[in-house]
This record gives sequence, structure tokens and C-alpha cells, in this order.
Amino acid sequence: MARTSDIEKAAGVLRAGGLVALPTETVYGLGANAEDPTAVSRIFQVKGRPPSHPLIVHIGGADQLDDWVEEVPATARLLAEHFWPGPLTLVLRRGRRVPLEATGGLETVAVRVPDHPVALALLSAFGGGVTAPSANRFGQVSPTTAQHVRAELGDGVDFVLDGGPCEVGVESTIVDATGEVPSILRPGGVTREDLEAVLGRPLAVHATSRVRVPGQHPSHYAPRARVVLVEPEKVVAEAELAQERGHRVGVFLPPSLTDAAVKAHAVAAVPASMNAYARGLYGLLRELDQKGCDLIFASLPAEEGLGLAIANRLRRAAGPRESS
Repeated sequence: MARTSDIEKAAGVLRAGGLVALPTETVYGLGANAEDPTAVSRIFQVKGRPPSHPLIVHIGGADQLDDWVEEVPATARLLAEHFWPGPLTLVLRRGRRVPLEATGGLETVAVRVPDHPVALALLSAFGGGVTAPSANRFGQVSPTTAQHVRAELGDGVDFVLDGGPCEVGVESTIVDATGEVPSILRPGGVTREDLEAVLGRPLAVHATSRVRVPGQHPSHYAPRARVVLVEPEKVVAEAELAQERGHRVGVFLPPSLTDAAVKAHAVAAVPASMNAYARGLYGLLRELDQKGCDLIFASLPAEEGLGLAIANRLRRAAGPRESS
């Protein structure tokens, strides 16, 4: 776990225009001073991320929101009060403090308050906002440990703050709060059901939107192996057929089939708890990559609670070639 001296060093790196990998409750982020266009641009270079793909600005508390956006509608204020710190990102009109480099050239900005003691301590020590997409190569599996960051980005990061494994394991929920009717642009760590309970109204979930946000690329969160989505009852048969045809097959075995014997290169048991599944999802994808799989067969969980976010990540990992 990061020490006070580590946090102070990381804050100094940010002030000097460097990049810091920081832990959050969702995934590890690759952070830069949100008000330094040169430092922000370096994030895109290190990740290989298109410059039109917006970043999320992390701030230290809901009381700072007005400093970073043009206006805060009542709905956004309500959501911030209920879910911050936490895995919720609000898209609002950009304040002049935010450079266009951080928003992909848009007049909207994505903002959140992370729920991790190390991240909050860094934001306090730094005294400003930190842009921080996931600390991995663009489109690939997000990191949930400091070791994942070091293995993937190496010297591209000036300092890595180790805050232990991430508790949530999937990225934040992104809500478009710019209009009269809010909508979910990316399912994540705050469930649709929880948002609807606070707002007292149903929320639409949009796979694409007029507002560009992180995580809407057709292929995202993807391992080196190709992910193939099939119905739960077909996972074993489809995997074994591909294995017989010469593929090195990895299988996400659903809870209902935990005791099944599978002839495959590698098998990962899916937890019955959606919280545990979300926390371990990216680690399982990395594990099957490391075991040399070239195909990973998986099925989608029920799209309720965190299952909606997990299904979203698996679809993006599979990309346009979603099913067999």
C-alpha cells in the first residue's frame, strides 16, 4: 500500500507534468494534471489512444464540481450527493478550467470522485484535478493491480502508486447529465437500478450517443485472445469443438456448469456473485491470455445489477465478431 511519502512524490510528478498510475476502486488510472495540455496529450501517446477519445477528470469531492463544469443541473447535483465518492461519472458542460485536450475537443467533460483512500489522498496533496483513463494500452484489458500497469506500460509511466487490488473491478458508470433527461452512456460500478431509485425514473442505456465518452469504441477491454460469446448451455460444446479443431481454447465456465468437465486448454470458473465476477473479470481475461489461449468462450450474465456492466465489457471485448 502506498505510503505518505509515495503520495507526496506522485503529487510532485503531476506538478512537473509527469504521468502517475493511481489506484481507484474501479481500475488503475493513468493520471496527468488536468489543466496541463502537454501532460494530458502525453496520456494519449503512452496509451496509443485516439486524441478524439475523451478522458475523465477526477476531483477530490462533490464540493469541487462547480470549479470544473459550466453549470450543475439539479439532477447531476442529486447524483453527486448520493454516489460520490464512488464509481459514477457525470458528463456535463465543460468549464474553462478544462483544456479541450482532455475532452477530445468536445464542450462536455466527464467528471468523477474516486472512492479509494490513496486516490483521494493524492488528489488532496496535488490540489487539483487529474485526468485518468485506465492505465493500459488503448482497447486492451484494464488493469486492476499495480503489477498489471507495470507489465503493460513499463517506462511510459513516471510513477506507479500501489493501492492494492481494485475493489469494484470494472470502470465507472457514465451518465449524460447535460440534458433534461439523463441517460447511461456506459454501464459500470453504480447499477442502473440504484440510479433509478435515486432519480425516481427509468434510465435508458445507450450503446452509442451524440456525446463521445470512454468505453464506446466497438472493440474495447479486449485480451489478445479472441472472445466468442455463446449461450450458457452451449459454452462447453462450442469450446470443445474449437479445441478439437486445433485452437488453444479458454473457457469462462458459468456457475451452473461449475462441475462440468471441459476439454480445453484452460478453464476459468465464473463466480456466482456478480460483485466477485466484476472484481475478477479483467484478471480472468489476463490469466487466459497468459496461458496462451487464442480463443475465449464466454456467456453473458443476466443484465441486471452489475451483470449489465459485465455483459457490456464482454461484448466490447468480443468486438464486432460477437458470437459464434
